[in-house]
Amino acid sequence: MSAAPARRTTDLAARGEPSTWLLGGALALGCTMILGFLLLVAWNGIVTFWPRQVEVVTLSSGQVVAGEPFRGEDYRPPAAQVEALPPAHRARIAAAFGFASRTLYRTGNFDIYNEDFRWVSDFEVARAEAPAGLFFVERLEWGPFIGRIASVDLAGEVLPGDRLDRARLDAAHAAARARWTRIREIEHGAIGEVNHRTEQDRLRLRRAVLAHGEESPRTAAIRGEVESRAAALRRDYEALAAEAQRLKAEDARHRITLAEIGGREKTIRLSEVVRFYAANELGLAGKLGVYLSRWKEFLVDSPREANTEGGVLPAIFGTAAMTLLMVIVVAPFGVITALYLREYARQGRLVSIVRISVNNLAGVPSIVYGVFGLGFFAYILGGSIDRMFFPERLPSPTFGTGGLLWASLTLALLTVPVVIVATEEALAAVPRSMREGSLACGASKWQTIRYIVLPRAMPGIMTGLILAMARGAGEVAPLMLVGVVKLAPELPVDGFFPYVHLERSFMHLGFHIFDVGFQSRNSEAGKPMVFVTTLLLIALIAGMNATAIVVRNRLKRRFAGSQF
Repeated sequence: MSAAPARRTTDLAARGEPSTWLLGGALALGCTMILGFLLLVAWNGIVTFWPRQVEVVTLSSGQVVAGEPFRGEDYRPPAAQVEALPPAHRARIAAAFGFASRTLYRTGNFDIYNEDFRWVSDFEVARAEAPAGLFFVERLEWGPFIGRIASVDLAGEVLPGDRLDRARLDAAHAAARARWTRIREIEHGAIGEVNHRTEQDRLRLRRAVLAHGEESPRTAAIRGEVESRAAALRRDYEALAAEAQRLKAEDARHRITLAEIGGREKTIRLSEVVRFYAANELGLAGKLGVYLSRWKEFLVDSPREANTEGGVLPAIFGTAAMTLLMVIVVAPFGVITALYLREYARQGRLVSIVRISVNNLAGVPSIVYGVFGLGFFAYILGGSIDRMFFPERLPSPTFGTGGLLWASLTLALLTVPVVIVATEEALAAVPRSMREGSLACGASKWQTIRYIVLPRAMPGIMTGLILAMARGAGEVAPLMLVGVVKLAPELPVDGFFPYVHLERSFMHLGFHIFDVGFQSRNSEAGKPMVFVTTLLLIALIAGMNATAIVVRNRLKRRFAGSQF
């Protein structure tokens, strides 16, 4: 009778429950780590543009520091510094096992202080306050300025800072920024168009010289056309340059003088001020307005201050364009290769070797693809294209250097193994009976593949494309060799024929993160931009993947009822 309970006793190891717990715990740990990373990026990215108060800290030495509290930490001060402190401070540090607290203040005013940030230890602080009248001024150059407005010069009328009419200053600042925008439109838009036409005429004449000779009648006729157009272009250029000069002269008459907390002054043009606000006098509505205006600038403007400030519109455009072009290239090649290997090729040793090679390609470091793309696409293929179609531009390369097209093809090579493997698995999942039924009804092999196999394998193919898109959009190492740059002067799309210029270099959000985080003059100044750009890159990839997932799910529902 006592043997029955013993037989009912189940061995946990035999049931596999410890392994189940271990696997479940590993899954929970992985999900927690991913969620924690996303929350860290999201929180730091979301609060980056929220305006903070400006504190004025008076040190025990009498020195005054003004800045935004950036972050704090505990550290171990040097022994000599501790010995010089009053007994009460030494006792507190000793009670904390030799550690003290300090705060990093964003002081700005780099053109005056030669630094953007300063550490202030808590035991150095005699008094800290947040007085009114302090402004946080965002400038086109030299980063932010923290201090007071000493005076404003509006075309000869000097307004003192202590009796400043904010409504009038805001109106003058808006007019100054409008002038600055118009100057940029003239210099980068209208004058840029004139320069483009002049360059096209020069290349046309050089092409004629290379094709027909210097003294040929054809060359002489083209030279006459170019010279006649050159006079009109010169007149257009002079008129635009005169207008720009007039606006600059008017702009120079509107200036603002800023004073830092110690009294040193800095005078700049009013148009060089991007944004300014009284940091300690903003209400919730004012802070929200500054926050939203910073986000707008980030999404629609170009970078400034070594990419640590301003916007990332060129990087957003470059990332999206490169990813979409990569998908357009990788989808047909990956699907066609998988179709041949699964549906047409005779299964044997050679096909097995090809499959093994494809799987091994997925493990090749991405920088190797970058070296291959630079050597084959840019130097060999691009150099050949330049010699055949753009000889008049040589020795300046057109396609013979890194660009959007070669970067997309390089990443297509990097991600095509993922698409091939996923497509093969999706094709193999289509029941054989469906193929046999189609063939028995008189359909050809291609008709069977096109109307029966491919539609039902499309969800799996879309999964492979989603994985390829996610990996390609986040790659940086190969792009550093085949086209990505720190700052692209022109977008790959403009108003000049052929309107889409795949040979141009471009900006990328992933490289922007690397550049700001590790190549900027001040890592602390670049850290907020790293978080917010990372958040944007994750959101961009998630948006593109979500679109592909919606398409995949619709395909699944479409064929869910026809599986047998």
